[in-house]
Amino acid sequence: MRKTVEIGLLYSREGNYARISEACRQGALGAIAEVNSDAAFGLELIAVERNPRGNIDLYQPLCAEILRETSARHVVGCVTSWSRKEIIPTLERAGGTLWYACPYEGFEASDSVVYTHACPNQHLLPLLQWAFPRYGRRGYLTGSNYIWGWEMNRVARDQIAAAGGTVMGERYLPIGDTDVARIIEEIRATRPDFILNSLIGPSSYQFLHAYAALGREDAHFTEATCPVLSCNLTECELGELGEAAEGLISAGPYFSGVRGQPPGAARGFGSSLEAAAHSAVIKLAGLLAHHPKHASASLGELLAGSGAARSGIDPETHHIALPVLIAQVQDGGFRVQERWPEVAADPYLSHRDRSPAMRRPKLSVVR
Repeated sequence: MRKTVEIGLLYSREGNYARISEACRQGALGAIAEVNSDAAFGLELIAVERNPRGNIDLYQPLCAEILRETSARHVVGCVTSWSRKEIIPTLERAGGTLWYACPYEGFEASDSVVYTHACPNQHLLPLLQWAFPRYGRRGYLTGSNYIWGWEMNRVARDQIAAAGGTVMGERYLPIGDTDVARIIEEIRATRPDFILNSLIGPSSYQFLHAYAALGREDAHFTEATCPVLSCNLTECELGELGEAAEGLISAGPYFSGVRGQPPGAARGFGSSLEAAAHSAVIKLAGLLAHHPKHASASLGELLAGSGAARSGIDPETHHIALPVLIAQVQDGGFRVQERWPEVAADPYLSHRDRSPAMRRPKLSVVR
């Protein structure tokens, strides 16, 4: 007899980050179908979906509704750190768990959250340390005006200062704001070596289109001398950007179509977001299948004994080890420039040994 287990899906089907959200949702739904077709799990997963429509005020009540009106104790969902933090108190009160499948800014390790995407030592630190010797240490920082942008740029400021560099400017836009003119003018005036783009959704799309136009006016503002770096832009948004994405450099644990990636990549995920949401459901199903209290077991109970080792989830931080890849958009797709094997998560940046060892760029002999 298969055990029936309801799990919540809390992803926005519209709004400023709908493309990101849909990529995660497709990964989760694909994993649910995979579990239900595999007798080895002994589970029948039933998705209980709620759509916050990109409205931050709806995440908490919809999460509470899932936990109150269904038997689901586990929710796969949220895109922004703002929405994740909104629902953590609700999860804590109800004994629920959020499985979070997006890159985030770190400095969090909740007993009610499992983080299946990358934190800063798995994206931002290696990206900057890779970029410094290739492009320079004069950075311009921009981001959406909420915790992701603030914290990413705070860590970037620290890394740039430690490397003897300079922050040439730092600007934020409200989520959804597309007025990027002031940012572009400051970049034109300060002429940085690189730009760290932590904008999301339409703000990011408009910025990249405007920056591409700037590059057509002044060759300094192109990928060869002043690239745009990102830790959150994936394949699911390239269609919105077209040629404006060319040259963009991104860090993540997975890129579509790249050979030599970890088990599971052969399924052909569209992006790291889809892969991370798929991983969340598969890890959850593996834990539930081996626990007698499957439907009602808390996260702590699921990770007890051999659960943590079997799932690959760190029992202290609830993060997972991930490979680190740095890739650049070339001819409409990401091409990997550098890669490292699995790196253990360090959400508080307290373990120096958990940053990938940097390799010097290859030098060419000029005759």
